[in-house]
Amino acid sequence: MQRQFVSSGRIRSVGWSDNTLEVEFKDGAVYQYHGVSESEYQAFIRSGSLGSALSRLDKIHPYNSV
Repeated sequence: MQRQFVSSGRIRSVGWSDNTLEVEFKDGAVYQYHGVSESEYQAFIRSGSLGSALSRLDKIHPYNSV
């Protein structure tokens, strides 16, 4: 999956494809969040705090380490 670099304290890059959000953290860990719609992804990427937005997403979407 193609990811783009972001400006965040703990997130290095994010990508989205086929309702899956992929997040690479600055420590190198990569997680995929499943069932994330394109509109949810767009709201996430435009949020003022990616860390806070991700905390909301991980309460409603299943995720796993890649």
